Amino acid sequence: MPEPVTELIVPVLINGAIFATVAVIVPAFLLSRFTRDIYGRSVLVIFLFIAAGAYFGFATTGRDLVGTDQIWILVELIQAVVFGAIALLGLRGSPYWIAAGWALHPFWDFLLHYMGPGHSFTPWTYAIACVSFDWLVAIYIVIAYGLGLVG
Repeated sequence: MPEPVTELIVPVLINGAIFATVAVIVPAFLLSRFTRDIYGRSVLVIFLFIAAGAYFGFATTGRDLVGTDQIWILVELIQAVVFGAIALLGLRGSPYWIAAGWALHPFWDFLLHYMGPGHSFTPWTYAIACVSFDWLVAIYIVIAYGLGLVG
């Protein structure tokens, strides 16, 4: 994968936050507030599955494009299952499970795929944008449910 361009890190973080707001937070809030909360939570859960599952896709594609070791496919599948299970705990249980999944996922993004060995098959822009994206979604969940705005 191409090396990160340091001048682009802040714009990529901003884009991640904007995308989180438009694609996840606003729809989740509106669905939870004006229909049933389970619909809004479903958006939060589905997008966490997508965020975690993307790394499985990167590892699978990386095997063919950059010769990624086969073990990465298994590692990424396991992390997708773990984050998916955390998200599903919050679907009908406490929404703070979903927030925990979103809050923990940037550590996977940044430490393993930006700084660590996963950078060989992961676009650096995805790993960086996920930091702002994921933490913004986690903060939304904590605030919205903590203040009783949804739920």
